[in-house]
Amino acid sequence: MSGHSKWSTIKRKKGAIDAKRGKIFTKVIKEITLAARLGGGDIEGNSRLRQAIMAAKEENMPKDNIDRAIKKGIGGGEGAANFEEITYEGYGPAGVAVLVEVMTDNKNRTVAEIRHIFSKHGGNLGENGCVSWIFSKKGSIVIDKKAVEEDALMELALDAGAEDVQSEGNEFEVITDPSSFEAVKKVIDAKGIKHLEARIGMIPSNTVKLELAKAEQMLKLMEKLEDNDDVQNVYANFDIDEDVMEKLSS
Repeated sequence: MSGHSKWSTIKRKKGAIDAKRGKIFTKVIKEITLAARLGGGDIEGNSRLRQAIMAAKEENMPKDNIDRAIKKGIGGGEGAANFEEITYEGYGPAGVAVLVEVMTDNKNRTVAEIRHIFSKHGGNLGENGCVSWIFSKKGSIVIDKKAVEEDALMELALDAGAEDVQSEGNEFEVITDPSSFEAVKKVIDAKGIKHLEARIGMIPSNTVKLELAKAEQMLKLMEKLEDNDDVQNVYANFDIDEDVMEKLSS
C-alpha cells in the first residue's frame, strides 16, 4: 500500500482529517477554480473539474461552495487567476522519495518555505526529475475490510476495469488507471460498499521501509508540508509496519 494511503490511515485514526476540514476545503476550492478556469464549467467535458468536484464531495463540501468555486473560475473573478502549478521533488528521512504538488501565486515564497520544511524535518529538496520517475498517476479506492470479502471485491473491481486489489492491515486498496477510476468507483458504490477514501493521485513503484524513529520524522514532514497553504498534495514512497503505525497513531 502506498505511502499516501499509510499517511491517510494514520490521519483517520487520529481524527486529523476532520480537525483540518477548513484547510482541506481551501485546497479543494483552489483546484475546482483552476480546473474551471482552464477547461470551462462543463463537467462532462472537463475531466479535471469532474474529478475536483468528486474530491469535494468526498470531503462533504456543500454544493454552494462548489458552485461558487466554478463560477469564480469561469468568470475570471478575483482569486481565479495568477496561480502557478509546480511540482517539487525531494527526499525525506532514510531517502524516502517525496513529490509535493503546489498551487501558488508567489513561486519564490513557496520554494523557500518548502525547502525550509524539508531541511527542518530530515529531508532535502531535490532537482526536477530526481524522484518523479518512481511515481505513476493512478486511481485509488481504499475500503475497510469489514465492508466486503476480499474475493468478492477482487472479482467486482477487476471486472469493472481495476488493475489490482491490494490488502494490508485492516484495509483493501483498489488500484485503477486514471481513465477507469470513475467507472470502477461507480460499480463499487452501486454495490453499497462504503469506501474510506477515493482519489486519483501518484502511487510509487517501490517503497522504503521505515523504523519507528524515521517513521515519526517522516510523518512530521508530511504533516508540515500538507499544512502549507500553497501545497495541494504530498506523495511519498515510505512503508511502515502495522505495529509501528499503531504506536504512531496512538
